[in-house]
Amino acid sequence: MNKRATIGDVARIAGVSTATVSRAIHTPGIVTESTRKAVQDAIAETGFTLNIAARTLRQQRANAVLVLVPDIGNTFFSEILAGIEKVASAAGQTILIGDTAGEDRRELAFLDYLINGRSDGALLLNGRLPQAVAERIAARRGGLAPIVSVSEALDPQVVPHVGIDNRAAADLATTYLVERGHRVLCHLAGPEGNILTDQRKSGFNDALDRAGVPAFHLIQGDFTIQSGMAAAEVLLSLDPRPTAVFSANDEMAIGLIAALAMRGVRVPEDVSVIGFDDISFAQATIPPLTTIRQPRLEIGETAMRTLMGLIGAVEAPDGPDLLEVELMERGSVAAI
Repeated sequence: MNKRATIGDVARIAGVSTATVSRAIHTPGIVTESTRKAVQDAIAETGFTLNIAARTLRQQRANAVLVLVPDIGNTFFSEILAGIEKVASAAGQTILIGDTAGEDRRELAFLDYLINGRSDGALLLNGRLPQAVAERIAARRGGLAPIVSVSEALDPQVVPHVGIDNRAAADLATTYLVERGHRVLCHLAGPEGNILTDQRKSGFNDALDRAGVPAFHLIQGDFTIQSGMAAAEVLLSLDPRPTAVFSANDEMAIGLIAALAMRGVRVPEDVSVIGFDDISFAQATIPPLTTIRQPRLEIGETAMRTLMGLIGAVEAPDGPDLLEVELMERGSVAAI
């Protein structure tokens, strides 16, 4: 009882091979439930814990994955990070979260982890890849661990991507408004130069072109609640005034609804609003926000499995890189 329990001890008590114990710990989805339970019971009985340092030396891996986000305080990323952590934890991987704040200097500092061996790979949720790193990947120079972009796509020829079809999802949201009789629409867009902004704006235009609805307005926001609130005054000054707004994310939609309420403008009686993302607060607005739901937990899980496949830690998933969205009908859109 005084010596450290080994994986061999766990295998003996569980009645399986050490390879099966390893699979049950690192990739539990590929073993049967009964085997997984037998291994878990044996681990509990022996008090076995992974010796991460020894495994790292044997595998010549850091057993850590870098995750870059542009704003750690943004609620949009919480479920994606939860999905990443769920898969990473089951595989014995450590997550290193880097908040880049949109700064090249910070991004480059974090991405040095991929060169110096402190990270086996990276998941980029920031939609940016410093030019020096992109050139290194394109030139296929060695010494750089695998990278997967998440949510905000980079060049798929350079970096594999996991997310949704933002253009098609924006088309779905706008078509929903058109089918309810709205003909003068407004798009509350994200920040200029952002790939999500461009894709969702394109989807908005696609739906209007197909429906033969030429009249629309555009208000530039920056994905924050504050820019949604600021958009209310602009919206009310437009002529003709839109009867419906497609917001490029939920935070701006929430800010817009709040600011309109303060001005005595009712949603959806006076103007309909549809959002994008389905963050947790979308159901708590008055009225509850109709929006496009991104499967953020599944995006995080798929991204982590994809990266681990590139690292060689597990078999790469066969699933699609682009996951399906869902239109959540609530109370912020009315027919006219």
